[in-house]
Amino acid sequence: MAEGKKFGAFGGVFTPSILTILGVIMYLRMGWVVGNGSIWLILGIILLAHFISVATGLSISSIATDKKVGAGGVYYVLSRSLGLPIGGALGMTLFVATALSIALYMVGFAEIFNEYIGYGYTLDENGVKVIDESVNMTNTFRVSGSIGLLVLTIIAFISTSIAIKSQYIILTAIVLSLFSIFLGTPMEGAVVANEVVNDTPLELAGFAAIFAIFFPAVTGFTAGVAMSGDLKDPKKAIPRGTLGAIAVGLVVYVGLALFLHFSIDQITLITDPKAIFNFAALPILVYLGVWGATLSSALGGILGGPRILQAMSVDKLTPKLFAKGVGPNNEPRNALILTVIIAEFGILIGDLNVIAEVVSMFYLAAYGFINLSFFLESWASSDFNPTFRVSKWFGLLGFIATFVIMSQLNFVAMLAAFVIIGGIYFWLSRKQIALGTGDIWQSVWATIVKKGLKRMEAGTDHKRNWKPNTLLFSTDSKQRSKMIEFSKAVSGQGGIITNFDL
Repeated sequence: MAEGKKFGAFGGVFTPSILTILGVIMYLRMGWVVGNGSIWLILGIILLAHFISVATGLSISSIATDKKVGAGGVYYVLSRSLGLPIGGALGMTLFVATALSIALYMVGFAEIFNEYIGYGYTLDENGVKVIDESVNMTNTFRVSGSIGLLVLTIIAFISTSIAIKSQYIILTAIVLSLFSIFLGTPMEGAVVANEVVNDTPLELAGFAAIFAIFFPAVTGFTAGVAMSGDLKDPKKAIPRGTLGAIAVGLVVYVGLALFLHFSIDQITLITDPKAIFNFAALPILVYLGVWGATLSSALGGILGGPRILQAMSVDKLTPKLFAKGVGPNNEPRNALILTVIIAEFGILIGDLNVIAEVVSMFYLAAYGFINLSFFLESWASSDFNPTFRVSKWFGLLGFIATFVIMSQLNFVAMLAAFVIIGGIYFWLSRKQIALGTGDIWQSVWATIVKKGLKRMEAGTDHKRNWKPNTLLFSTDSKQRSKMIEFSKAVSGQGGIITNFDL
């Protein structure tokens, strides 16, 4: 049988990742982010958010060059490193989060698309579009979002290759929209601070609120990792494509923040969600860009989510029905159907603000455990020998930074994410499903014991820390239990008993 078409670093990793990074946040919320703080605060937020993504990108890239990264991407890596219960718990939450994120992107698409075509809007006496009070706007978002989801599902259902090729067109639209934004006409006296609107002082959001809005913009770099099963050479494609997408995203966001700060006044940035559209050289290009960005991000979820579920089904965590693939690429159509159903459920809810925060927490939790996995592999695993070498301290710093940020953004949502992940973990632990690949924990405990023994040897024992090492020779341990009890009494809590059953 002919082997299915495989993709390289650009088509399989960089393109889906950068299209998710340069998404709805950049077009609809970047102006608000820049307007709510000084340029130094905004640049600090951008750099801090990218530090987490860079640390996680380095961790996943290093792991990918040491061992095979199979279908399922992040789930596959975590389950083979931290064990099936932890990997499965994070895999299930990531699958649901990916499916619900599709709904978020489609609702964002619907908001801009409906406003452009006037669906749910009317004209006032000045000929300006305003919301039609007689129309339920949530229903209009549901209709447009559902139609868009249906179109994307048909594309993905026909072929992954067609879906990935369509992303090149979308990438072109996003690049043209950025040119239109940067070539726009700046406003006079753009840098304004401490202004008053309608006799009311302008209230600016704090660090936590700004960071919470901006951070989802940098969480798309794992979209390419999820396509690992469709890559020609994952060990080369994942590091190049992932780190390349993160680097380009950083340059774009820093450049856009500086441009908006010096080109559009603060009040307009905060109060007008369409400031970027209104001051662009060709607004239609920006519309095309945001439509392309939201659709491509949703398409990335449609491609990646089913592969997570398929990989878990292969490992017998979820029904084997979802393990079945179709065609030479083993495309997971059964898993795709379930993904679309969950996404449609999210679209029908309409108000996704609370769900969006929980979804963000799931992604952050996954990033934290990716960094932890890399740190433990680097520190404890004797056979961890990646060709892409990174200091293990990047993983530890990324792990700490991720959970510190989670606690600052929404402590309740963080607890909810941990409760759900923990519940799935204990459920999988009781099922006692094991992989032949093993996990890192035995090496971790062995390393801790070894380092502890070396530290004990390096110091001088005080008499109060007496630790007897008792050697017991017995002919039948079951019949001579009193000898074992006597040895325990002599050795105390700090001693060691070695019993030779002759």
